Amino acid sequence: MKMKNLIKLTSLLVVFAACDDVFEPQIENNRDLETLLDVNSNAMGLMIAGYARLPYINGTEYDIATDDALTNDEGSYYRKAAIGGWTSYMDPFGRYIYDRQTLQYINLFFEQAAGKAVWSYTPLDNKLLDDRFTGEAYALRAIHLFDMLRRHAGPANGTVLGVPNLTHSETAGDNFNAARASFQECIDQIYSDFDEAKKRLVLDNDNIRNNEIPQKFKDMGVENASTYNRVYGEVMRGRLSNRIIEAIEAQVALFAASPANQGASDKDWSFAAEKAAVVLDRIGGVDGLDPHGNTWYANADEIDNEAVNGLCPKEIIWRGDRYQPRSADDSYEKKYYPPTLNGNGTVNPSQNLVDAFPMANGYPITDTKSGYNPSAPYTGRDPRLGLYVVYDGAEFGPTDGKTGKKAIISTSEDSDTEDGLNKEVKSTKTGYYLRKLIREETSLKKGAESQQFHYMARIRYTEIFLDYAEAANEAWGPTSDNGHGYSAYSVIKAIRQRGGIVGDEYLESIKGDKDKMRELIRNERRIELCFENHRFWDLRRWKANLTEPVKGVRITGKGSSKAYEYFEVEKRDYKDYMYCCPIPEEEILKWSALLQNDGWSNNQ
Repeated sequence: MKMKNLIKLTSLLVVFAACDDVFEPQIENNRDLETLLDVNSNAMGLMIAGYARLPYINGTEYDIATDDALTNDEGSYYRKAAIGGWTSYMDPFGRYIYDRQTLQYINLFFEQAAGKAVWSYTPLDNKLLDDRFTGEAYALRAIHLFDMLRRHAGPANGTVLGVPNLTHSETAGDNFNAARASFQECIDQIYSDFDEAKKRLVLDNDNIRNNEIPQKFKDMGVENASTYNRVYGEVMRGRLSNRIIEAIEAQVALFAASPANQGASDKDWSFAAEKAAVVLDRIGGVDGLDPHGNTWYANADEIDNEAVNGLCPKEIIWRGDRYQPRSADDSYEKKYYPPTLNGNGTVNPSQNLVDAFPMANGYPITDTKSGYNPSAPYTGRDPRLGLYVVYDGAEFGPTDGKTGKKAIISTSEDSDTEDGLNKEVKSTKTGYYLRKLIREETSLKKGAESQQFHYMARIRYTEIFLDYAEAANEAWGPTSDNGHGYSAYSVIKAIRQRGGIVGDEYLESIKGDKDKMRELIRNERRIELCFENHRFWDLRRWKANLTEPVKGVRITGKGSSKAYEYFEVEKRDYKDYMYCCPIPEEEILKWSALLQNDGWSNNQ
């Protein structure tokens, strides 16, 4: 069931449930919680709050706060934070209060609805629904605790601490002046909740036939597939399943094993690799890598046709709702297209990111064996560069109805169009425009506007492959598969081959070097997951350099006489303690037992 429709339905049920006031006036219009939960839509609303507040962003907000990109939106809080405005009072990256509120809703569900609310007047259906909804609530609590931990865990007095571990609803009689839980306690709680969720959910929410009823459900009295399908079938697509949970467990493991958190829990690189392998073994390892997965955002047949019934394509484990913008002004394309295509050019990829793409032979452009030509910097490059970034001279956008050709985008400083460097407010500041996430069939031409369907990929298989590669390399070395049939080396080889790298002598030359493989894996992660809000968090869990300034290119001249000058566009002003988000300062001032992450109290 589409989440937006589920939320709308829940809201309508709440309205209808309250309509008896219209026909028979109440003595008072104040209802206590138990009375509200007599109406199952209100009970459902507590759990659905966990879905409505999921920590996934449908855009590129975090990327513009890294060295991968910048925005021309000078009012962006993410930009302001990146250039020196991030404080414990102005924190666009934190969700401390928001996640706490969400955990309160979910805990109320456990205490007041699970095992109590009437979901169906048929006893078996009621039992199945109660199990399902309780399983979802466990998973949602784990997800929001992980989100809170990923953002706000950090060193306090030199020890990495977790966040408040809230497993019951907070009431007026509780002790709000409580210390943060340990990092280990939070990790243990996350996995405990996921274990409880997996007992109640199924691998995938799909319809089955009568001869496919799992024994567990037969033992519960399910005799026909229609009963199962009402609760665990395709009507529930988009909602949590055990496959999704396994993928998030892999994300949690990688976070816990990473340099920023090493030693704060018992989760190490081997544990992280094994958690990712659980997901990948189910699809046959590298043989299950989607050959078109790196263009998931533009695969028209998958988005327009296959996704109609809530299905995910081969590349995606969990996605958001498929949607079509209400108007051209609401579209990705309006936000990201260059000015000549009637776009706002809001996000500009950096020269830093462009330099991260190797040559098509696999060698980094800094390697003398690469064949890189500074006078023709976009020739012979990794084909993924052209898929994700619009550079000078690139063909881009919808085809012209008369010529059947795409527009040629000129980003040079002396361009004849407003697409040129710093020509106007909407023009590129780096010499590049964003291509990833865009469907180029979209026309923003006045009088000929067209809109296309999009969806957000919450978790991609490629991400889990990269999780595995990173952890496996650290745990077992580049080429050991530890019995899974695929290693860090074989995963990276498959991803690069899919991207269009031919031969890849560079990969072969480093496959025995753990340190060089680490560098390559991180670079592949940067390329494959660019503009999907990963790099901001990756840099922090790696304890990597946060202050690399955003660079651009100034192109002058025409044809073969073009010259390329590289320059600094925007600084990244992060302090050495900004590997974690602060606890909101107002919370620190209220509660003496609540410790702030080191460094933040001096930057309010």
